[in-house]
Amino acid sequence: MNCLVIVATPLEIRPFLKKLQEGDVLIAPSIELDVLITGIGLLATAYTLQKQIHLKRPDLIIQVGVGGCFDKKMKLGRVFIIKKEAVADQSVVELNALKTLFDLDLVPANQPPYQKGWLVNPHSILKKLRLPKVTGISVNEITTQAQKVRFYKKQFNPVIESMEGAALHYIALQEKIPFIQLRSTSNYIAERNKKNWDMPNAIESLNQSLLKLLQTL
Repeated sequence: MNCLVIVATPLEIRPFLKKLQEGDVLIAPSIELDVLITGIGLLATAYTLQKQIHLKRPDLIIQVGVGGCFDKKMKLGRVFIIKKEAVADQSVVELNALKTLFDLDLVPANQPPYQKGWLVNPHSILKKLRLPKVTGISVNEITTQAQKVRFYKKQFNPVIESMEGAALHYIALQEKIPFIQLRSTSNYIAERNKKNWDMPNAIESLNQSLLKLLQTL
């Protein structure tokens, strides 16, 4: 089985890369592992992932990365699997309400690969994983405004925000390739004081979860 691990930046996966280079990643001999640094954002992820798929089609794609958390009751550094995704800022604000492309009837809500406007991971492999499954949104602009936070919570009720997740879901669903999106939380949404962020803990827990995940394949 060819497993492709993708990540936006080397920083997020540095501990894993170090172990991989040192030969300390314990996986089944039948698994062939590739790592792809996609770059930040939906466009970069879509472009690089699509090129890699056509170069060498994987049997499983695992996207890892840190993200922002909407729920301030949750401890930073927790790791989640994203069950479904949406591009939150592919929308418009009308009459003080957020409306998506589906609300505007520009795209049918159940037009593949969407299900009721969501990019849902349907693969049974998620049932084998013990990490909590939550909703994610992807954005082109990092959310900092309180009004946008309210809009996104009301419209999507997300737990995690990233800048790449929806690209994985969209492409993998279209290409019919099983996939997993693994996210750890480094900060709370709209909190721009990086002194309150916990990037080291988020990266450490993310990489530990990736190693455990690979050992279950």
